[in-house]
Amino acid sequence: MPRPASRPPRVAMLSVHTSPLHQPGTGDAGGMNVYMVQLARALATKGAEIDVFTRCRGEGLPARVPLADQVTVHHLHAGPCGPLAKEALPGTLPEFSRDLLRVAEHCRSYDVVHSHYWLSGQVGRAVAGHWRIPLVHTMHTLGRVKNASLAPGDSAEPAARILGEHQVVDAADRLIANTADEAAALHDLYGAETTRTDIVRPGVDTETFSPGAGRQAARRRLGLPPDAFIPLFVGRIQPLKGPDVLIRAIAELLGLAPELRTRLLVPVIGGLSGSGAHAPGLPDLCRHLGVDDVVRTEPAVRQRTLADWYRAADVLVVPSRSESFGLVAVEAQACGTPVLAARVGGLPTAVQDGRTGLLVDGHRPADYARNLLALARAPRRAHAMGRAGVRHAAGMAWETAAEATLATYERAAWTARRGWAGAAACPCPGGIPPLEVLGSRRFRERLPK
Repeated sequence: MPRPASRPPRVAMLSVHTSPLHQPGTGDAGGMNVYMVQLARALATKGAEIDVFTRCRGEGLPARVPLADQVTVHHLHAGPCGPLAKEALPGTLPEFSRDLLRVAEHCRSYDVVHSHYWLSGQVGRAVAGHWRIPLVHTMHTLGRVKNASLAPGDSAEPAARILGEHQVVDAADRLIANTADEAAALHDLYGAETTRTDIVRPGVDTETFSPGAGRQAARRRLGLPPDAFIPLFVGRIQPLKGPDVLIRAIAELLGLAPELRTRLLVPVIGGLSGSGAHAPGLPDLCRHLGVDDVVRTEPAVRQRTLADWYRAADVLVVPSRSESFGLVAVEAQACGTPVLAARVGGLPTAVQDGRTGLLVDGHRPADYARNLLALARAPRRAHAMGRAGVRHAAGMAWETAAEATLATYERAAWTARRGWAGAAACPCPGGIPPLEVLGSRRFRERLPK
């Protein structure tokens, strides 16, 4: 039953397809990984006990890994103990659920399940029903939103995901959206009740991400030219994040101001998305457009090194085609760097247009080029935006996000007390609600036409 209000909660946090231990900017790891780590730590400082359950990927890690005081990551066996493409993960969900229930018997009883991303939500609706505790879910990204803003040649999210998301929306006691825009998408595209949706804005780690000793000190540490104009890209290399938009914008920029070539440096920091089997071909695009001499690709880096890249840059460019929030934009602002971003998803919340950065309608490279040139020619304005960004980011604390999340857990428990109607509504073998295997005939018959 829901916990007494006097005791901090014990939380089973689920992340099937990626682990909070993974390096953001590689594979399937990104802002969601940062979100889980920072939220779990902030919840723990308020007394909560967090067990994060993720799939074993054969990385030589033990079954249990302490992440912070009162935060432990558990590796479960579901499918082969190794990397799997996202397309293969739905078939591992029943095994993940069974191993979760087995391992949890030796951990502790839980007060709430908090699942992240739709695959975890599928597991969450099964185990929360078995344990008779509330399910809280955070989507992070939405298949219908992504399909509405695909890059040319990019693959649409499958119908199985769309139906899976609808099922999670229907099953969750509470939904957490990062922004009002995401909450509206949940309501308009998935029929989520606004009374069951809480808006909890993510935070930023201002101890790691801060102006530090300034731009020139960061450039010296990274070995970068002191007088360079540096537009920076940080994120997974995938069409959704729009690195191709930046590369094309750089070619347009050099057409507008060829004199910039001698001092232009464009670092692209991040790894290939997913397995990396189908690279988007950025090096070929750079060569084709004649900008390979100014673009510098770098692998994903740890947070403290990333903070130096933010400090060293003149502007962070976030040309995403879809973005639930855009943590990199807030991290850069916390370091004193303005942001040039697409006006999509949560980025208008993360960036204050005209004050801490500039927002662009659409993804036309020429529009980004014109804004980059304006920032290059007005360094004082860019510096003022950077100072305003530090103040803006200071108002986004993970402590605040943790307090709001605890309130969501309380509301979920209140909903449960009013009359939880999960597994009790359908007799299931062993008391575990069935997880339809995504791809089975029964599941395909329910896919949206």
